This record gives sequence, C-alpha cells and structure tokens, in this order.
Amino acid sequence: MNRYFFLAALSLGVATPAFAQHEGHGAPRVQTPQTPAPQQQPAAPADQHSGHAIPDKPAEAPDQHAGHEMGGEAVDPPEAGNDVPPDAPAEFAADRFFGAGDMSRARSILRDEHGGALTYKIMGDMVEYQSQKGGNGYSWNGEAWFGGDIDRLVIKTEGEGGENIERAEIQALYSRAWDHVTDLQIGIRQDIEPNPSRTYLALGFDTLMPYWFEVEGSVYIGQRGQVLGRLDGSYDFQLTQRLVLQPRAEVNFAAKDDTAIGLGSGFSDAELGLRLRYEFQREFAPYVGVSWERKFGDTAGYARANGERVETTSVVVGLRAWY
Repeated sequence: MNRYFFLAALSLGVATPAFAQHEGHGAPRVQTPQTPAPQQQPAAPADQHSGHAIPDKPAEAPDQHAGHEMGGEAVDPPEAGNDVPPDAPAEFAADRFFGAGDMSRARSILRDEHGGALTYKIMGDMVEYQSQKGGNGYSWNGEAWFGGDIDRLVIKTEGEGGENIERAEIQALYSRAWDHVTDLQIGIRQDIEPNPSRTYLALGFDTLMPYWFEVEGSVYIGQRGQVLGRLDGSYDFQLTQRLVLQPRAEVNFAAKDDTAIGLGSGFSDAELGLRLRYEFQREFAPYVGVSWERKFGDTAGYARANGERVETTSVVVGLRAWY
C-alpha cells in the first residue's frame, strides 16, 4: 500500500510543472480596431536656389547698319541679247543605238498618229424622197473631204428637183482649222441649175457650238457684184444609243435682186425640218421626217409670177450614210 501511495505522489509531482507552463493560455481575444493616427506630410525640402536672383537681360549690341538707307535707283535687269538662237539639234540620241533609218520611220509613224495622217470621208448627210401636195420630189445634201486635222480639201453639193433638177450647186473649198471646233473655208461655188448658171467666191465657217450645235455659215460673192448669204444649223438628240432626232434649219439672204433666176433681195427663203433616224451602224442610218419650205419677199413674188408654189410641206424618207 505504501508503494501505491508513493507512485501517486510521484505522478502529481511530474504533472505540476507542465500545467504551470500553460497557465494563462486560453482562446485568443478579439481586438477592437483603433482609428489610426493621421500621418503628417513631410516638410518640403528647402529650395537650393533660394536667395538667388535672375540676372538682368544683357543689353543688345547696337545695329551696325542703323541709319543706313538703300539707294534710290534700282538696278536694271540685264538686257536680253538680239542674237539669233541656235538651230534645233538635228541629231537624235536613239539613232546611235537603233540606226538612223529605223528611227526616221518610227518618227514618221509618230507624227501620223499625232495628227499628221492624211484621211478622207464621203458622206451623204441627206439623200431623201419628198412626198408633197401637188407633186413629189427629191433632194440631196452631201460633202466629201480629204486631208489632215489642220488642212483639208472639201467638196460640198446640194440640190433638189421633181421631174427635172430644179436647183443644184457644187463647192470646192480649202478648209483650215481655226481652233479645235471651228474650220474656216474659202473656195468656189458653181450653180448648175437654174439657168443661167452662176459662179461665186465662197467664204465660210463650219463650227461646233456649245452643247453640240453644228452651225455652218457662208458668204458668196458673185461676178456681177451679187452677194448671197447662208446660215444653217442642226442638233442631234440622242434618244437611245441608235435612235436620233435631228431638228434642222436653213435661211438664205441676197443683197440685190437677180430676176434671171427669180431671186429677190433681202430674206429670200427658209427651210425647217425634223428627222428621226435609226442607226443600224454609225455609217448607215435610214430616217423619216417632215420638211417645211417657204419663200419670202421679192423671191416669193417671182415664184408666184412663174406659177411656182411659195410654201411646201413634205413628208420625207431618206438615208444618211458615210464612208
């Protein structure tokens, strides 16, 4: 029994220091947050340049040219000389590499492609049959030309008739381009009918007005001092790619009477027409239309005296073609 008592006392003695080590230990306690103390802004560092003064702006040096003035007389530019300029170079650098003969042919082709070529055109502008009250008839108006863009030889002809040719003329003209839309013309007009025939000096122009109005004007000076004038114009309304409506007008004047051919002075006659053509090709276009003609003044008086009609209205069927 003493032995058991001794063991119990020994156990108590060993456990006592262990409990002493954990005395005061318990569950952690919740700490109440505290408002942090305000932080103080650090003091600004001292200005290293405090007390330094900005030096004054140095005085500008005096202008060495102060008080100087330009001379009153300007220097004249050098005069251009009157010497003849040197000739244009006759040698071409390309001749050294390709041969003078080959390059000469190439330059000739280039000149042709830039307006130096000679071309031609033959056109029947109006070749038509006219159905009218009191008798049918026909008329024509055409021209042909040969040349380049600047200089051309132009042949014009027009006329009309019924059973026989009543009026016919032909003109041979030299035409020169005045600008890119106007040609000036000079030449001879020969009237074949009516008899007696007449010959005139012809002066005229052929131009394309703004908005594509084509206008021709001519003055004819006769052998006996007669002066005639003619002005005609037309416009193409492109209704479709192939259908074209063309109004046309022509007026004629005379400075004095010519009783032998029934021509009176002043405003002698006029013609108005409206034609609708269909262009199967640009070079081939049949048409239908209507034409109105009227004589005025003394010309109308001569027509009445000869039993001719003063005014006619015709339904026309014709062809416009060129080559």
